[in-house]
Amino acid sequence: MTTVTRSPGKTRQVRSTHVHSESTVGKSVRYLLLIVSLAIVLIPVYVLVVTSFKGIGEADPARTWALPETWSLRNWSGAWTALWPALMRTFVLVIPASIVSAVLGSANGFVLSRWRFPGANIVFTLILFGMFLPYQAVMIPLMKIVLAMELPQGIITLIFLHIVYGIPICTLIFRNYYESVPEELIEASRVDGAGMLRTYAQVVLPISIPSFVVVLIWQFTSAWNDFLFALFFGGGAQRGPVTLALNNLANGAILTDYGMSMSGALIASLPTLVVYVLLGKYFVSGFMAGSVKG
Repeated sequence: MTTVTRSPGKTRQVRSTHVHSESTVGKSVRYLLLIVSLAIVLIPVYVLVVTSFKGIGEADPARTWALPETWSLRNWSGAWTALWPALMRTFVLVIPASIVSAVLGSANGFVLSRWRFPGANIVFTLILFGMFLPYQAVMIPLMKIVLAMELPQGIITLIFLHIVYGIPICTLIFRNYYESVPEELIEASRVDGAGMLRTYAQVVLPISIPSFVVVLIWQFTSAWNDFLFALFFGGGAQRGPVTLALNNLANGAILTDYGMSMSGALIASLPTLVVYVLLGKYFVSGFMAGSVKG
């Protein structure tokens, strides 16, 4: 009978090799999944970009994956000419809607996080309830309210609606952030004789930049990409935001000119893409800022 013994050094070496092999396999699987996910995301982008440079004869579903035989900027020029007035109107819409809803959400969040008045939790719950109401469920009541207030169809009405509809999510984000502000900081301002408004203006607002970045990006993209409110209250493609103009462009050209529709879609999505590319890291850090108390 033969007994085989293995030294401790060889045992550790075998275990290390086994762990290294598992680590390599795990990394390979993760990279493979990332590559597949990236391909799924980029395939529609590839189709959009390639088709936007094709002529009318080339922009055919049968040649979706083929590169254009002749690269042309005709589609981009035509789409820009059709969309640029609506793009300007959309900026007029999203900038005040984002800023006003952010300011109101900040004030609401501070009051609900630091002023423990009777029924504060009920008020906060009722505000949050607005987040769970889909646009489709409130469209008829909103129409009646707009008609009763005699608001004109167009950008002004859309600003009002996006401000109101944005208050719940802005309030939630700011309240969570203000809950993480150390109580000692608030108490120190009270000791110095500051009231609630002064504390909010001089102490809380200056440290609220991360949350303002989050809600401004959120509201900007939500208002920019909205179609349903624009369809009901935008006053048509000639008075409404870019989503209505893009829909009008697609309906007018989709049967004969896919290229211009693709170019228009890329132009319309460019502002939100730029916002996320430039401010994406601040968006994530702002969300994380209020996630841990203290």
